[in-house]
Amino acid sequence: SSLATVQAAVENKSTLRKYQKAFFKSALERSGKDKIKAYTFKDTDANKTKAFVDKLLRHKIQVQQTSENSFSVPTEQPQYRMVQSFFETYETYRDSVYYDASAWSVAHFYNIKYKGVGKAPQGKEIKSTAELISLKPLMRSNYAYGVDAQDYNVPALLQELQNEKFVVSSAFKPFKTKEGFSFSYGSLLIPVALQNDTSEEVHMRLEKLQEKHQVQIHALSTGYSVQGVDLGSGNVRVVKKPKPLMIIGEGIRSYEAGEVWHLLDTRVGMPIIKVHQHRFNQIDLESYNTLVLVSGSYNWDKETIRKIQTWVNKGNTIVAIGTANNALIKHKIINEKIVVKKKDSTAVVVTKPYVDAPENIGREKLGGVFLKGNLDLTHPLNFGYTNKDLTLYKNNLVWVSPSKSSYGTPVTYDADPHVDGYISKTIRNSFLPKSAPVVVSALGKGRVIMFAENPNFRGTAYGSNRMFLNALFLGNHIRVPKEGATVSQDEH
Repeated sequence: SSLATVQAAVENKSTLRKYQKAFFKSALERSGKDKIKAYTFKDTDANKTKAFVDKLLRHKIQVQQTSENSFSVPTEQPQYRMVQSFFETYETYRDSVYYDASAWSVAHFYNIKYKGVGKAPQGKEIKSTAELISLKPLMRSNYAYGVDAQDYNVPALLQELQNEKFVVSSAFKPFKTKEGFSFSYGSLLIPVALQNDTSEEVHMRLEKLQEKHQVQIHALSTGYSVQGVDLGSGNVRVVKKPKPLMIIGEGIRSYEAGEVWHLLDTRVGMPIIKVHQHRFNQIDLESYNTLVLVSGSYNWDKETIRKIQTWVNKGNTIVAIGTANNALIKHKIINEKIVVKKKDSTAVVVTKPYVDAPENIGREKLGGVFLKGNLDLTHPLNFGYTNKDLTLYKNNLVWVSPSKSSYGTPVTYDADPHVDGYISKTIRNSFLPKSAPVVVSALGKGRVIMFAENPNFRGTAYGSNRMFLNALFLGNHIRVPKEGATVSQDEH
């Protein structure tokens, strides 16, 4: 069929060229009538913005830089239709049943905050992302180095620092140094005295890592802050190197497992051990500190359930995605609940035309929509985010009840959550208001981090996969404080 397609294309090249010419000509005509003349966006996360601009350029979309961290995408260009695909959202739909997603506004995968404007601002056209990030030379310090958390490449930098045996800590509260640098929740600290190398060697190695990961590192001269916590505070805690294990194989959704593997392998450089479900009983969990469960069917026996509970109780972490949460609740590993719609036992069944069944049933599914979430920026799962509003992509019917603890729901759905995509009235009224996208459930000294949505969708969810990476790096520091009890410095 591939060769037949090529042959048909060659034989009809004249027709296809005319069609292509008409396609771009009509795009320019339509863009001229569009009241929106440009989409503008600004983001201080340099590497996430770079990735988004790169995606635009790969689709031959014209992009202009209007000022530092600010960009504009004009609509009057040959790729007008592709610009629409990146930015336009819809509230009403002609149909209610979809083969796949009903929302593909790409900017939302990157959690880019943008707006349409009636006049296109002037700027310098970007041809390449190579010069988008400008780093300052790293000065040498005999005390410590700091990295602000608000950059997409920080997890990759942290992973390589740990690979190179650096001792790295994370600040669980913000601070400002005498040099004038401000560091947000989750920023990294690298104390020179705790490393095995001399201060000269530490400086040289960090210079190379700054250039490689395109993340600014700052030299710090003292542990005393002019604002916020001091660097010797109990709020500055050593980051333990993740040792993740993921169950794969029969009954497990291979797409989601592959997305986890792709993210860790290509973006972070973190190895993850994969074990087939039928061999899970043979694995010594003591060699790992994180268990990743993607959507799937987990039919565990009592011995396996007890093994998992004992391991988590010791202080380890389960990161569950999608329907894996159903299994954890079903097997009573965690004391959480799934939202279900109560059926009226007295309701009379109304007979409907047989031919309408696919549409009536299909409209209650979610092919793929964007929802607005609200972040608690002080929670370790949300370290590195700059804005409390986060766009989440949902393509399943997993509805997790919010935590019974005031501190166990680090992400909530907004009161008006719809951003883009078709959602039925039943889902809007009976499920979304009673559910939460992310819940943390305590289990002994450990925890289960529950993602109702898939934060790693198809390798393009730059906006949400930072939460997943935080779960791996900071999981052992995450607590669900007991209300009414004294909260220690370590509880978050």
